[in-house]
Amino acid sequence: MTGPGQDEAFVVFDHVQKSYDGQTLVVKDLNLTIGKGEFLTMLGPSGSGKTTCLMMLAGFETATHGDILLGGRPINNIPPHKRGIGMVFQNYALFPHMSVGENLSFPLEVRGMSKSEREGRIGRALDMVQMGRFANRRPAQLSGGQQQRIALARALVFDPELVLMDEPLGALDKQLREHMQFEIKHLHEQLGITVVYVTHDQGEALTMSDRIAVFNDGRIQQLATPSQLYEAPENSFVASFIGENNALSGTVERREGERAAVRLATGELIDAVAVDAVREGAPTTVSIRPERIEFKSELLPGGAETIEAEVLEVIYMGDILRTRMRVAGNEDFVMKCRNTLGQTRLEPGQKIRIGWHPQDARALDPV
Repeated sequence: MTGPGQDEAFVVFDHVQKSYDGQTLVVKDLNLTIGKGEFLTMLGPSGSGKTTCLMMLAGFETATHGDILLGGRPINNIPPHKRGIGMVFQNYALFPHMSVGENLSFPLEVRGMSKSEREGRIGRALDMVQMGRFANRRPAQLSGGQQQRIALARALVFDPELVLMDEPLGALDKQLREHMQFEIKHLHEQLGITVVYVTHDQGEALTMSDRIAVFNDGRIQQLATPSQLYEAPENSFVASFIGENNALSGTVERREGERAAVRLATGELIDAVAVDAVREGAPTTVSIRPERIEFKSELLPGGAETIEAEVLEVIYMGDILRTRMRVAGNEDFVMKCRNTLGQTRLEPGQKIRIGWHPQDARALDPV
C-alpha cells in the first residue's frame, strides 16, 4: 500500500497545531491523511511531536488549532472512550489485580456486551496472539513479551477499526522486539485494521510500515514508503535519521535536470542526484549509504565515481566489515562490506580508492 490514494481516507489531520503554553508550537500545522487499512508509523527523535500527534488522535490531548477527522467526522470534542480506538502503550497498562481474561473483558463490559459474547471475543483475541492458555494468569506472572501480547489482544478484542501503538516494543530485549515486529505486521495483514504506530526506532519503522511520517521540530520532514525514505531522502535530516549515512560537504558547480556536479570542500568534483531545493552555486551535502560503496575496481559499475580514501579503522561485526575512513576531509566516512570467504582485509593507514554509482549519491540541503 502506498497510502490513502489506494484506499479511502480514514484519519485526517487538517492544519493541526498543538501548544502547551500558548506560545511554543509542539506540532506545527500538521496535514496528514491516513488510508483505511494502512499501517502508518510516526517516526522521529524525542520532542519531535510524534507522540503528541498520537495523543491528540487518541483524545488524551486537545488540538490547539485545526481538526482531526476519523471516518469523515470531526472527533476533537469526542472523549477518548467514545472514539472506538484501540490503544497499546509501552508500559502495557494492564490492571495488575485482574487476570488476563478479566483485563480483556473490561473494554467489552464497558461496551455492554453479554457474558457469552465477551467469552467468545476473549478466546479469539488470546488465540490471535498465541496466549490462549494464559487467561487465568495475573500480569505479574507473565514475562514482558507475554504482557505485551496481552496488551495487544486487549486493544483488538472489541474489533476497533483503528489501533494506536505508542512505543509498544520499547521495553523488550532486541531479539524479542524483532520477533514482535513481525507478529504485529502479520496481525495487521490478517485483520486489515488501520494502525498508527509511534517509535524512534528506524529499523522498526522500516520493517513494519506501509508509509512512514518522519517528524522533526513539530513538522513532517518526509512522508513516504520505507524504500522511498531510505533510497531517496528529501533532506539531510531524513538521510541521517533513516539508517546510516555518509555526508560530504560541497558546492553545486552545475545543475542539469536532476543531476548536479558537486565540488567537494577538498576540491574533488563528483556527480549526484539533486533534490528540487538544490540550486547551482549553493552549498550542499551529498548523502551516500555505506553499503553502496566499493573498493574493488572489478566490482564497481560503469560510470562509477572514485575518490581517494585513507583507512582509519576496521570493525568486525560478524556478517559485515565496517570500515571507517577519511574521505574528502570527513573522518567518519563509513563503508560496509559483506563478510565473505576470501574478502580482502583492509588495514588502518592504508590508502585506497573507493567508488559508488552516481545514482547512489544525493545532493541535499547543507548541514
